[in-house]
Amino acid sequence: MAEGSPIGRVRGLGSAKSGAHHWWLERLTSVSTLLLFVWLIASVLRLPDLGHGTVTEWLASPIAAVPMLLLIVSTFWHLKLGLQVIIEDYVHEEGLKLFSITLLNFFAIGAGALAFFSVLKIAFGGGNS
Repeated sequence: MAEGSPIGRVRGLGSAKSGAHHWWLERLTSVSTLLLFVWLIASVLRLPDLGHGTVTEWLASPIAAVPMLLLIVSTFWHLKLGLQVIIEDYVHEEGLKLFSITLLNFFAIGAGALAFFSVLKIAFGGGNS
């Protein structure tokens, strides 16, 4: 039976053709994260000081909040994709692999949501406590 036959793919014996998509997503998120981190560093260096009030006021602006939200999404997505590949490559027991990937997804979504919410809270004026 050929490795690329339909039955081979169903049985997991050949390429499922999903690796290229995952690889491209990793590359795209790495580039977007890099560009957004360069933006973040340049923006922070332009601030007059790094006090809480200054940074909060800067982050309350849509010009700063929107790229920061994009940075959060890109970073946590890239983290999830990269760690998933590590788990898939080095965890061989299927039950543990499924558990690890599920735990990773919960962590990435939870931490990303917390960071996203924090920026939104500042941007919409709730961070002045």
